[in-house]
Amino acid sequence: MSALEIRDLHVTVETEDGPREILTGVDLTVRTGETHAIMGPNGSGKSTLAYSIAGHPKYTVTRGSVTLDGEDILAMTVDQRARAGLFLAMQYPVEIPGVSVSNFLRTAATAVNGEAPKLRTWVKEVNAAMERLAIDPAFATRNVNEGFSGGEKKRHEILQLELLKPRFAILDETDSGLDVDALKVVSEGVNRVRESGAVGTLLITHYTRILRYITPDFVHVFAGGKIVEEGGPELADQLESEGYERFVKAGAGA
Repeated sequence: MSALEIRDLHVTVETEDGPREILTGVDLTVRTGETHAIMGPNGSGKSTLAYSIAGHPKYTVTRGSVTLDGEDILAMTVDQRARAGLFLAMQYPVEIPGVSVSNFLRTAATAVNGEAPKLRTWVKEVNAAMERLAIDPAFATRNVNEGFSGGEKKRHEILQLELLKPRFAILDETDSGLDVDALKVVSEGVNRVRESGAVGTLLITHYTRILRYITPDFVHVFAGGKIVEEGGPELADQLESEGYERFVKAGAGA
């Protein structure tokens, strides 16, 4: 069993008025086979946590550690983190003009695995994954995310997740902008990956609606740049009925 361990993580972002601290001491351990939901209001630091783990240059870690099976993730480049087994599904996936989905996927698989997948086997695997996600086969010839709808972008993220088979998947508001049908398809894809037991999942969301389809093992409430409450799936139900106000006050007073 692998473990992604976050200890006393402090992160700043540069603003016009100088560095601003966003994460104020995050402690979290995610093991393979586990699903952790991070919930909290806008501005609480949820996405900052995701991008800091992935290595976005906008964010500066000022204190703390992130390790994967004891290896210092923060000392790695972004591509090294991906090869170590980290995967980030972005809230706002970027367009890559001139690069087709099929070329992008095979190049990513080659980079992560250290060798190119056998073409015949790979094509079958990609087609099967696209069919499971109800993606039109013509999708493979389109440029990455160029002109994609919100639902198409998110399905493409989950397609990558299924094909690249990381050890830890960070899903940053994957439910954002999805209609009910797309949400079901995307959730089914996440659940297929979870069922292997080989992936640890960190699911970041504002709302409980995706948790109707993806049942977390643990729920963590984020406020003021840190985790202020932890529990099981019942905590998400509590948030649905009570909102975040009490937790925001707790975060402000910490």
